[in-house]
Amino acid sequence: MKKIIINGANGYVASHFINELLDKNYEVIALARASKKYSAKDRMHDVLKDVNDGRYIKSENLKVYSYSLLDKDFSLSEENLKMIFKGNVNYFHFAASLKYDAKSKDDIFGTNINGLENSIDVFSKYSNSNSRFFFISTAYSCGKFSGIFKEKFYDNEDITKFRNYYEQSKRFAENIIKDNIERNNLNAHILRLSQVVGNNKSGITKTDYGVFDFTKRIYNLANRYPNKSVRVLVEPESTQNLIPIDTVVDYLMRSVEVQQLPQIMNFIAKNSIKNIHIINAICRLLPIKIIPSSYLNRKNMDALERIIHVGMSFSGSYVNTNIEFDTQNLDSIIMSINNEANEHTVYKMLEYFIDSLSGKSRSKVLLPTG
Repeated sequence: MKKIIINGANGYVASHFINELLDKNYEVIALARASKKYSAKDRMHDVLKDVNDGRYIKSENLKVYSYSLLDKDFSLSEENLKMIFKGNVNYFHFAASLKYDAKSKDDIFGTNINGLENSIDVFSKYSNSNSRFFFISTAYSCGKFSGIFKEKFYDNEDITKFRNYYEQSKRFAENIIKDNIERNNLNAHILRLSQVVGNNKSGITKTDYGVFDFTKRIYNLANRYPNKSVRVLVEPESTQNLIPIDTVVDYLMRSVEVQQLPQIMNFIAKNSIKNIHIINAICRLLPIKIIPSSYLNRKNMDALERIIHVGMSFSGSYVNTNIEFDTQNLDSIIMSINNEANEHTVYKMLEYFIDSLSGKSRSKVLLPTG
């Protein structure tokens, strides 16, 4: 039985991955933070229940440890760490700060750089030479890149080459991995994820990140000011690279199964979704008319439009993107998984998400007709 160790275990992607690993009878070690009210174990079990919509969790092979990412040896005892890393393990470093703004720079780099370095130290100290280290990065470590973003290392650059400090921190983190591969023979792989959305088959969506954060803001405005028309600074023909959570989990499972892997793989969607399709879906689901505009001066916005504009401080950085990603390395290990998001499945996800905001319970999400 393979042993999989995952830090940042109660995050969106990590928890779905753990759920699938347990279903396939893998031994899973989950490293998660405790909160003031709940233990790491309680938090982990709660998130797995949510992933399963309250159904039974197959947790016989799950062990949960409370850890501290930035502390020496994760604040775990030597005895526990020796037991955790015993045998050949696959170690997945999911832990990350998702903040992006300049005022959070120290926190972003503290978690995404110092946390990674500490994670490598713990892995290198306690794992054997056959164990593997997986770093969960982002496809947007590309920054303001033109051309095809390849599955290779890129040099560190200053913040002007990135949309935000989150992107920059992930580029720096990838190069820390590179240095450890070259200097210390770290057996490491980098998995770059694009924007992870809901389940492509069921429509179930448990994230409020990216397009769903935008949807939540529009939902609140539509309920307060129904049937209004609002302009948003969005290029309608630009695209969002949306990868379904079930596709990501399939890719992660394949990475566990294959012993010889490329060092870097772009976990991305080959077919991106145009902004106009997302906006049209939101307009069909909510009592609001959104008018995308490529040229919208903040001085000419009304009060509601300014509220939306301010709320898009993060997602707005990605509304005019048409990034191309190389997938040659990914294609070398993926056995023809055909599960791409499209207009209809994104509509299902948005429908589920909006229903969850309104408190509706849905046992089945149907494709829209017409």
